[in-house]
Amino acid sequence: MRLKRVLLLAAILSLAASIGIPSAAAAAPYEAYTYDYYGDSSPLPAPYVPDAAITGESLGVGDFKEPSDMYVAPDKTTYILDSGNARIIVLDPELRVDRVIKTFTNNGRKDGFAAPQGLFVSDKNELYVADTDHGRVVVLSEQGELIRIIADPKSDILPADFKFVPLKVTVDAADRVFVIARGVFEGIMQFDDKNSFMGYVGTINVSPSVWDRLWKSLSTKAQKAQMQLFIPTEFSNADIDPKGFVYATAIDIASDTPIRRLNPSGDDVLKRLGYWPVKGDIRFRMFGNNSGPSKFTDIKVLGGGMYAALDANRARLFTYNDEGDLLYAFGGRGNQLGVFNTPVAVEQIGDRLAVLDSGKKNIVLFRPTAFGTLVRRATTEHYNGNDDVAVQLWSDVLRLNTNYEIAYLGIGKSLLMQKNNEKAMEYFKLGMSRKNFSIAYKRYRREVLKEQFGTVMTVVLTLVIAFIAYRVARLVNRRRAVKREAGLS
Repeated sequence: MRLKRVLLLAAILSLAASIGIPSAAAAAPYEAYTYDYYGDSSPLPAPYVPDAAITGESLGVGDFKEPSDMYVAPDKTTYILDSGNARIIVLDPELRVDRVIKTFTNNGRKDGFAAPQGLFVSDKNELYVADTDHGRVVVLSEQGELIRIIADPKSDILPADFKFVPLKVTVDAADRVFVIARGVFEGIMQFDDKNSFMGYVGTINVSPSVWDRLWKSLSTKAQKAQMQLFIPTEFSNADIDPKGFVYATAIDIASDTPIRRLNPSGDDVLKRLGYWPVKGDIRFRMFGNNSGPSKFTDIKVLGGGMYAALDANRARLFTYNDEGDLLYAFGGRGNQLGVFNTPVAVEQIGDRLAVLDSGKKNIVLFRPTAFGTLVRRATTEHYNGNDDVAVQLWSDVLRLNTNYEIAYLGIGKSLLMQKNNEKAMEYFKLGMSRKNFSIAYKRYRREVLKEQFGTVMTVVLTLVIAFIAYRVARLVNRRRAVKREAGLS
């Protein structure tokens, strides 16, 4: 009886401990995953967990109203574009309100914004605002003083009735301004530091299917006039990396390339070497709730070759490495902290991620977990060429999740860079990468042949010499035998 009581008490204490101490998985109100070689979603430990939510009320500036964009400058100053209130809230690195920009002086008069949709802060700490309803891009100094205004662009390639409606803006180190404008399908508009329109970059052309072409050939003139089958796709957002490459997203449900990396010439140079296209979810419902492909509305370059794209369709974040491998995806819709209503922007503050949710009128901060930190460090070390360190870090990742194929690929690629081809073959096999396995196998075969060339040639020459000696000796013996027979006769 006494033993039963002890066992019962131990069971109660164990149950209480399990209830009182939540697991790491319970800290995240969503499931993280990636896609394996077969296209199945593979569950992962959460790379990030929600840390806190910031609202206009908690900042002491009143509720946000339809916030539309956010940007974190290199000095960790955060700029929040509160579109409905036509203001910009500036937070210091400690996420405390530093100032609020609502007006500026324009030619001696007070001026302001009208439903602005996008903002960007250059390396010079100049603030670029897509003042949408005013049809202009406003450039302000760090103190909020007007520097210049980009408006009413003129060019022979623009229609006579063209209306400039900027939505998003990005700037490179040479002060070239890239503007995504409403109704512009030719690409991203580019302006120089003198406000002159330079042309378009990154045009996305639609490739109609055979059915589309057949349907159009059978349509009447009136039906053809209503068709928009061959209109290029509009960009939705953009960011820029330290090398000056523009990462841009487009909402095109029929495309396998909704994310592009544009070089200065406007060519797409994004690497897509992973199992699947860089397009967010590979498998999804065709009808009902949460149906259809991912629709990216923002993108953030994270460094170390990584970038994160925000899917507005299912309110998820997809993070890729520089080769197009999906490292992880997480997020979703709901009322809990860490899931979203209408996410519109993603930024990075130190090692944390920040997502602006227009529907909930808040900013959710996410802190990395041990798994997320290791994956990021391993990816960054491999990107920087520190393969010895990367192998160890990927090995640590596998201790947390032995089914993470990206870790096997990471180790294999690092070993390949170290010219350890035989070992790389083993990890590429575990990572289900036939292409990389073939590369490692060819190099290993060449390496073995090179190492064994001397031995092989020595054996071959020895065999050839022995064969020749044998034939010579046999010929000599035959001649002697013939002479002996002749002498006897």
